[in-house]
Formats: sequence, C-alpha cells, structure tokens
Amino acid sequence: MSNDVVDKLVIFLAKRDGIDKLVKTFQYVSKLTHWHMEATNTDVARRAKLWEVASGLSRKAFRTGRFLTGFNALRRSPGPTPLRRSLAVFANGGEMVYFFFDHFLWLARIGVIEKSLARKMSFISAFGEALGYVFFIALDFIAIREGLAEQRRAKKGEKGEEEGEKERLTKIRGDRVMRLMAVAANISDLVIALADIEPNPICNHAATLGISGLVSAWAGWYRNWPS
Repeated sequence: MSNDVVDKLVIFLAKRDGIDKLVKTFQYVSKLTHWHMEATNTDVARRAKLWEVASGLSRKAFRTGRFLTGFNALRRSPGPTPLRRSLAVFANGGEMVYFFFDHFLWLARIGVIEKSLARKMSFISAFGEALGYVFFIALDFIAIREGLAEQRRAKKGEKGEEEGEKERLTKIRGDRVMRLMAVAANISDLVIALADIEPNPICNHAATLGISGLVSAWAGWYRNWPS
C-alpha cells in the first residue's frame, strides 16, 4: 500500500463520517453473511449476527450529538432561493428528528431506558429520516439540473472569457458526481427507513437491507475520501 493511500486512509478515518461508513460496512456485510450462512453454518451465522448488532449499536453511540449538524446547516446556509430554503428546512429538520430520537432508540436497546420504548423511538426516528432523505434527494436533483444548465451555457461560451472555462466545467462535473453519490446513498437509506416505518417483505428482506446498507456506505466512502 502506497504512502499516499495510507495518508488518505488516516485522514478518512479521522473524520466522524469516515468511521461511520467503515462501521456501516461491517454492519451490513455481517447482515448479509448471517443471511447467507443461516441455513448452512449456524455458528458463523450467530457470530455474524453478533457483529451486526454490535456495529449498529456502536454507530448509534458514535452519532451522539449529530442532530446539531442539521441545525448548524440551516443556521449557516439554508439555501439561495425560497424553494431551496424550504426544502432545506424540511430536509435538515427530518435529519434532526432522526438523529435526536436515535439517541433514545440506542438507550432503549442497551437497557438504560425501558426496552418497550424501542419500537416507538425507532418509528419516530425512521419517519424523520425518511422525510429528510426525500427532501435531500429533491435538493440534489435541483442542484444537478442547475449544474447541467450552467455546463451547457459554459460550453456555448455565453459566460465570461475562455480562461478558466475548463476548470469551471471540471468543478461542475465533480459536483454532479458527488451529488449522484448522495442520491444513491439517500435512496438506499430511504429503503432502510421504510423497513422500520412500514415493515414489508421487500424492504425488510435481509438481502435488500444488506445491499442498500452497502450502497449507502460505499457512496459515503466515495464522498468522504480525501481528493
């Protein structure tokens, strides 16, 4: 492994989101392992399930205070237009509900508060999560559309001088890739949230949850990996 890769890995794992995506990978790989081995090797399946549960609880503990991120995002830059500001309020508001009630879900699952509250906390947290993802997806699609329009104008030479045009186009394309990664992650996490809100055979299937979790985790890896 080259020194450059090692340096980037150190930077990645120094971030809260970097650690979260790594542990999320552990969580959903172990979920898929449990599902795959359940019928053929019960001991491996049992160990995988323990790893999955431990990873999930670890992520919840590590996200303590994360609900303030949405508040800070709204305080700093809610959006340049009334539509973007409105969508940002619902998106970040949903995320704040998700992370705030996720604290109580974690406490219920480890037995600090009544375990009977776990189902209610899970529903409220997942509902806020799903709401937030819907509006985050809408925001990203608006930004992608605006980026495509700007790219077309730049290619026609309608904006400014030629100098710096290439750099601007590169920046637009890079932003579009990052936003598409965000959309992939948010859609995947939306599927996982729907499994908590309204359990059903499709969303709650181990393969669906496992693949969705890994898509979300790996899209997050891409977005947080040092450039």
